This record gives sequence, structure tokens and C-alpha cells, in this order.
Amino acid sequence: MSQNGVPSFAELLAGTRRSAVHLEMRDTYGVGDESEEFEQFKRTGHVDLDPTARWWPQWLGTVREAVGRGVVMRRARIVSEPVTDYIRWEHAATSLNVEAGELVRWLPRRRAVDIALPGADFWLFDDRLVQFNIFTGDGDWADPPKEFSEDPAVVELCSDAFEAVWERAVDHEKYTV
Repeated sequence: MSQNGVPSFAELLAGTRRSAVHLEMRDTYGVGDESEEFEQFKRTGHVDLDPTARWWPQWLGTVREAVGRGVVMRRARIVSEPVTDYIRWEHAATSLNVEAGELVRWLPRRRAVDIALPGADFWLFDDRLVQFNIFTGDGDWADPPKEFSEDPAVVELCSDAFEAVWERAVDHEKYTV
């Protein structure tokens, strides 16, 4: 649901007709809703791939619904190598994203040094609206957590950056951590 007039991700995706792309460039996330699962992974090395656990049902349902109506969802992750524990955990859990219909690729940071990149992770909806995800230095959501732009120059920067990363990146099934 919208808060303070800011659309939720689900609302943005519901209005998307062709494509939603996500570029992730951070090696550490500290968002509270993932902390329990991540801490368990660090202790045990186990990733809970139960698609009915925690936030997965809502996320996977949203993805399946969008993909089912023809929206192509692509996610690219730029990662430092050797990867952090967080990226190891994220990689292990990504099979659920793929099963829901997301296309996911990984690009070692070393191979991205000559790509002009925006200063924050983002989602780009239908090549018209960018949602920047803003985080604090320790990886938690900033306040406010999102910034939006429909400025054609910003949209073009994000689109070009994503496509350059996507072209060089390795499919999830072939990328090992």
C-alpha cells in the first residue's frame, strides 16, 4: 500500500506493462526483515528455501503475477570477489526468484569498472520510472528509503547502465560463489 503518497513496489509493478529491471551494487545489506535468516545462514550455512516462509509468498506471488501478464523481470547484481557472506546467502536463495520467473545475472565488480553507474541500486519500470533504493552505510534502509525519477536523462543513464551490466553478467545458474 502507498505510504505518504509513495507507491509501494507492488503498486509500481502492477502498473508495469513490459519490463522491470533491478540493478544491485552493494555487497552488504542490513535490512531488518532479512536479518534473522541471514544470521541463521552465518551460523549454519543453511538457507531456508521454503517459498511459504516469511516475505517469500508475497514477493513470489507479485513476481509470478507480473511475469504471467508478460512483464519481463530482470535482476543484475554487481558483486565484489571474493564474495561476502551476505552475497553467498543471497546467491543460495536466488533459486526462488528464478523459479518465480525472474531472470538473474551476476557480474564481478572487476568487470564493471568501465561502466557508468548511478550512485544507488534501482528498479526501472517500463523504461519510464526509476525507483532508487537508498541505504545507510551499514546496509539498512535510509529515511526516506526511496527516491523516484522520470527525468529522461536519469532513465537513460539507468537503462544504459543496466543493459551494459546485463550484457557482461553471468546467468545465475552458471555463477558460483
